[in-house]
Amino acid sequence: MSNSFTEQYHKILCPVQPEFLDKYLSIPILTRLKGVGLLCGTDWTPFFSNNFYYSRFDHSKGVALLIWNFTHDKAQTIAGLLHDVSTPAFSHVADFRKGDALTQTATEEDNSSMLASSPELLECLKLDGLTLDQVDNYHKYPVADNEVPQLSADRLEYMFPSGAALAGNWSLKESFTLEEIEIMYNDLVLCKNENGIVELGFKTKSIAEKYVKRVTDIAFFLQQCEDKMALQFPAEVLNMAVKLNVLKEADFFDLSESEIISKLDKLASQYSQVDSKAAFEASYSLEKLAVFIRTYRGFKSITRSEVPLDDYFCINLKVKKRYINPLVSDGTVEGNLYKAKRITEISAETDSLIKKFLSYEDLPFSCVKFL
Repeated sequence: MSNSFTEQYHKILCPVQPEFLDKYLSIPILTRLKGVGLLCGTDWTPFFSNNFYYSRFDHSKGVALLIWNFTHDKAQTIAGLLHDVSTPAFSHVADFRKGDALTQTATEEDNSSMLASSPELLECLKLDGLTLDQVDNYHKYPVADNEVPQLSADRLEYMFPSGAALAGNWSLKESFTLEEIEIMYNDLVLCKNENGIVELGFKTKSIAEKYVKRVTDIAFFLQQCEDKMALQFPAEVLNMAVKLNVLKEADFFDLSESEIISKLDKLASQYSQVDSKAAFEASYSLEKLAVFIRTYRGFKSITRSEVPLDDYFCINLKVKKRYINPLVSDGTVEGNLYKAKRITEISAETDSLIKKFLSYEDLPFSCVKFL
């Protein structure tokens, strides 16, 4: 299903892929991202049952296609394509490893230096008459990126496949289908926001309302104890593996997720008879790491709690609130941009939904029994 979804989805984003993009899609700093999942390690635990695999490469290409579709600007398109080159294996788990669950921006730190160090990229840019300065920071292009809760190409792109892949897990009973994505996407136009800056927005109020409902369902899902544990647990495993020299920091850029998982599984199998309680209570050791790996690769449920539970691995943390309050056009055009208002200004139902999300808190502790 993965290849089928991705291929059809990318054709919706841009029916005809521009030829100049082809050469960039084969450079090492981008092809590496084929081994990095968009869904932050959840492809490797039976706790999740994702519908298909969608990589950071797929996401990067999707962002580029989306930007090109709306701007036909090479610099913006390539900036969007390159915005995730510094993402390590397991994506935002890297932010959780560094204690950055609330902003989840730590993965962006090395992006510019990695771009500057790629001779293949510099050659491609030369062929297109572009400079590194034009493409090394997609934040400078508001269609590509902007602040939450505005709608950007990056935010729009990852919400569609995330929702489609995650649908069916726990509270997320339904999410985007390809048919819905096509309807919603074809309703988008370039608008002028309240700050006079260009931003993607919808032409039709009812379509915008349905989009926000779908996105907010995903946003609620990402705030729940299950998802917090799904990202923090591998963060603990990976940090322990690095401290015990089972992994090196370079491995998160040199190896794919599947290769890293294979190394962890191999170690866990060497200590398959370790008692989980004794290992958990011990200080850092290979035996303890093996129990963590075994549990991450096998646990299928969590326990919510007001307090930490004895003999469980428990976490209590706040995570980034991902939501979108898009613009809706009033039908008039100034220059080449539509005049628009936020959906919350014209839809009481949507305003109430977003306020409910912003006030939502799951129980404090998410706990897992070691296997």
